Amino acid sequence: MRRLAALVCCVLIGLSVSPPVALAATPILGGGSTYVEPAMADWVSNANTRGIPVQYTGTGSPAGVTGYGISTIDFAGTEAEVSSLEAAGIGGKPTRERGFQYVPDVAGAIAVMYNITDAGGNPVNYLHLNQQTIGRIFSGEITRWSDPAITATNGGKALPDQPIKLVGRGGDSGTTALFYDFVAHAAPGPYQNFMRRSNMGHFLPSTRPINLVGAVQAGINYQLMANSDMIAGFVRNQRWTIGYDEFAYAKKYDVQAAWVENAAGKWVQPYAENIAAALTRANLRPDLSQELSGVYTNPDPKTYPISAYSYLMTPCRPAPDRDTCRTVYSDPGKSETMVRFMEHVACQGQVNMAAAGFSPLPPNLSQEMMNSVARLSGRPATQLNAGNCNNPTFHGSLGAGASSPPDPFEAMGGVDKLTKGGQGPATNGPATSQQAAATNGPGAGEDAEDLANGGSKDWRNAEPAAYGEGAFGEFGAWAAGVLLVVIVTPLVARGLFRRFRRSAP
Repeated sequence: MRRLAALVCCVLIGLSVSPPVALAATPILGGGSTYVEPAMADWVSNANTRGIPVQYTGTGSPAGVTGYGISTIDFAGTEAEVSSLEAAGIGGKPTRERGFQYVPDVAGAIAVMYNITDAGGNPVNYLHLNQQTIGRIFSGEITRWSDPAITATNGGKALPDQPIKLVGRGGDSGTTALFYDFVAHAAPGPYQNFMRRSNMGHFLPSTRPINLVGAVQAGINYQLMANSDMIAGFVRNQRWTIGYDEFAYAKKYDVQAAWVENAAGKWVQPYAENIAAALTRANLRPDLSQELSGVYTNPDPKTYPISAYSYLMTPCRPAPDRDTCRTVYSDPGKSETMVRFMEHVACQGQVNMAAAGFSPLPPNLSQEMMNSVARLSGRPATQLNAGNCNNPTFHGSLGAGASSPPDPFEAMGGVDKLTKGGQGPATNGPATSQQAAATNGPGAGEDAEDLANGGSKDWRNAEPAAYGEGAFGEFGAWAAGVLLVVIVTPLVARGLFRRFRRSAP
């Protein structure tokens, strides 16, 4: 009987420490969005360390969606939706034929980066711009740094009378489409004039430009760069420039980012707490794609208005709630790798996002990533909670580096008082690269439900359930039960029978 007991213990111990056998991981290749590329670099590096073979190349969202559609890559990173690319005449048919799902992977923001000096030649790192002024600048209507609209929000003291050099993306870009969606809402008249001048006046009202070659041809003072790194590097090295780029690149290259006025009349920069606050007003459609007009007008005083989610694009099995799903990878090993990568991004991958210049997903969108995993794998969706997911938002935080520095004008009475006094700032404001402390949430004006839902109070919430990544989870418990019945029970019965025979008279 002692031998039997030892055998039972060994079987159960083996079950408790041995995960279910998985398919061999096949390397996968992704490409597309440069908006998400700094986050992707963190995810890919850590995934490779964990034995998940992934590579990613930033080529721009439209190129990523196209490459995914013709199967030259296994997944795409994108902010551009298939429908918007079709409307812009870029294509999209192969992507629809292959089938896809939108999977939110991180929250981010576009910074308005600049390089200017004051009349004394001192670097300016306190530039304040309201939304309409940004729209007019990037529509080519405001062309000089001494323009009264810029002076009005910077202490009433004019900047040098120098031409404004715009810096943007060359080629097709999802970041360009995101930014000009904001411009269209911030300054509708100047935006429409810009579209007509750039030979894009025939676009549907809801279609945004993804390429600015027409603006250059129209004589608008634009310098177009091949990628996001080049935009940040060019702005850093060239005075009198202003450009749009994901905030992570401003941090990476130590480039100044403008303070932008939000709908509450507050001046903010794109730190994680400001991104998270803004995106509580994102309208998420049933397929998880986003409509951002509510973000631009969000009354929360912490809102940074040029904020948006980024997405993975992956295959998925036909599903009643996703009419774009067609089929999965022909190689089961690729499915296994993609599943493990998405599981990593949903939880552990969110830990460093605030420090990198992004904001971690809210809990419900981490759960939506697990639901997307289920549509790919065919297995039930893992239910996330604070016990099994390291995403800081499951623990009431946004992570280290989430808090925005204080507005340098506030200590001097604010923009309005400074403008009336005409004195301008006495000292330079804090640099973009300043590291902020961890925060326990997006701050005043937010409630827990907003943070959890990331875009809609009636959106799907994650239901807590016990699960540990790579641990003895639901499959392990089921397997243990089966083995207990099939293997252990007959052994126990046999032992009891022998004992009964020995004790019989």
